[in-house]
Amino acid sequence: MISRRNIRVKVMQTLYTLSTTETSDVEKRKRIGSNILNEKLTRSLDLLTISILYTLRTAQYAENDSIQRSSKYLPTQEDLNVNTKIAGNEFLWQILGNQTFVEKVKESKSEHFVDEEWIKKIYQQLAKSNEYQEYISVQSRDAKSEKAIIQFIWEKLILENEALQEHFSEEMPGWEDDREMTLMLMENFFKSGSKTNFLVPVSGEKKEYAYDLMNTVQDKEEYIMQLIQPRLINWDAERIALIDLILLRMGVAELLYFPTIPTKVTINEYIEVGKMYSTLQSGQFINGVLDNILKDLEKEKLIQKQERVRK
Repeated sequence: MISRRNIRVKVMQTLYTLSTTETSDVEKRKRIGSNILNEKLTRSLDLLTISILYTLRTAQYAENDSIQRSSKYLPTQEDLNVNTKIAGNEFLWQILGNQTFVEKVKESKSEHFVDEEWIKKIYQQLAKSNEYQEYISVQSRDAKSEKAIIQFIWEKLILENEALQEHFSEEMPGWEDDREMTLMLMENFFKSGSKTNFLVPVSGEKKEYAYDLMNTVQDKEEYIMQLIQPRLINWDAERIALIDLILLRMGVAELLYFPTIPTKVTINEYIEVGKMYSTLQSGQFINGVLDNILKDLEKEKLIQKQERVRK
């Protein structure tokens, strides 16, 4: 579920936090870093779980709406005929039937963060939308439309609701820092659906990559900086963001010490992460520096790449 780009982001955030740690003990820094990285990966999955719950509970609210309206003292014909098709949405029930999701919700206490008043508000917006009216107008079900309406709730009604996003920032620990990461995870979730394993978000191979990358950047810091610093001469040192410098260190570490990751993939990935998490100029800056370092390393035949064998 968690991609290599997600991992790069978490390693970058961990190294950023470590930059404020006052200890020169290398092994101690590694232990601290490992704990921070593990906490960040866990928190990202918790935020993903809460985001999914908000989305699914909105769809399920159709049943509540039907019961409440039909129980009125003088219900109208419309009150007595609320369409509850979405409450039986097949994509929704595939997720609720995923035992790893059920266990993750229980373990992380995600239900505690779901505000029923907000669920009601989102559902009311959903019920008025053209997309929803089109969905309930068709009695039959197909996998594409079942997933599409759930994705619509998340992308258009939850993400684009500024007041709700403010509520998330206030009530969900880490939302502001991890919002972009959560969006990436939700995108991955809609691709994987019920196949998602919520208890093992990171494969053994990716977890090894995460810790190896973090430790390599620290172990090889002196040599890596020797390669980077000459390339910063034409840049105003005071205006170089710390995040950009961390991403450069990570990028050089990948170029040199991760033989199964193609150089083009490395450079493109750090350009994208820089654009997402740093300044508007970060992508261009990172691209220019890494590309020049790569050319120098290739001339000296220091880049050795090989085909990655999947475990």
